[in-house]
Amino acid sequence: MSKLIVDSQNPTNVSLATFKPQRLLSFEIEEDEREWKNEWKEQLKQLDLFWPQEGNSSQRKLIEKIPYKFFYRFEDEDGRISRLMIEDWEIGQLYFKCLKGHQSEDVAIQKVKEKYWDFFLTRDIHLFLGTTKQWHARRSPNPFVIIGVFYPPVIEEQPANKGVQLRLFE
Repeated sequence: MSKLIVDSQNPTNVSLATFKPQRLLSFEIEEDEREWKNEWKEQLKQLDLFWPQEGNSSQRKLIEKIPYKFFYRFEDEDGRISRLMIEDWEIGQLYFKCLKGHQSEDVAIQKVKEKYWDFFLTRDIHLFLGTTKQWHARRSPNPFVIIGVFYPPVIEEQPANKGVQLRLFE
């Protein structure tokens, strides 16, 4: 993480990366605002340029806000501990799907935790990291957020002298 942060602040301005944590320490959930801030609502009043409805101007539909923030706390290969917010489309869709199916925020949060903690701990986790313009421009101490999680199965190493092709998918 330290090298990524330095690279994000030098002239190369690294803003996207694939990162493999040495060890996941926790999956954390915090309550968040239940409504969009007015500044976000104002941006959504702009016309939709890509799918205009014939004969009238259409405004983009305001999507429902997730009233929680999700984080991973992890350790990198140098022993540095970081806590990054997960701003992945997939985690939001999982939350809404579970909320719709169970009609309970507590159950929906538990289902998200079951996947992003219980299930993912059994996988070979890699994180797609990205910076946000707001934090990158301010030269935040760590401008990265998790924008995606890649979770292939763990592959058992075969002895190198056997010449066996490893299988990625089961």
